[in-house]
Amino acid sequence: MRAPAILLSLLVLVPTLVVAAEGGVNEESSLVGTDIEGISHEIITREGVPFDISVRLSEEADKNGTTVNWVTQICINSGVCYPPAIQPLEKGESGNWTGTVIPDESATYLNWRFVLNYEDESKSTIPESGWGWKVWSDCWYDNGTWGGPSTECQEDDESLPWISAPLLATSMAMAALMFRRD
Repeated sequence: MRAPAILLSLLVLVPTLVVAAEGGVNEESSLVGTDIEGISHEIITREGVPFDISVRLSEEADKNGTTVNWVTQICINSGVCYPPAIQPLEKGESGNWTGTVIPDESATYLNWRFVLNYEDESKSTIPESGWGWKVWSDCWYDNGTWGGPSTECQEDDESLPWISAPLLATSMAMAALMFRRD
């Protein structure tokens, strides 16, 4: 009888425990000790609008044939994150490495990190683990709260917590069935 109750409690608490960062607050990793000297990007994402990034490598990395991959992940207002996408950045005439991603209409935020590929076939991930950068959209929904400078999308779908009700109902039904079997 304790197992179903514990299972039900965990299922209800997990969505609360997973949310660790503050909604609407952009995040940036330190570049100290890396071969990246600077990054330029927008401070907000917008649905259907290209999100551009420009990366400047250290002089040594730039001269030794280092290339840059940009690993992005788009998370949407329903709480789901798409699988990471890897795209090689292209070296422009200015010497900076550039790339673009286009967030979809329900994007909450964009996460990313970089993989530097060295001429000797070794790699360096920045940061070493997790996502180093997060930029929020102009209209986001996170942990029961709407935010961002745009308010138009809030009227489109104010019923995003619909996922919680079926999950809770299914969890309670499973707990009841397990209880009846004992």
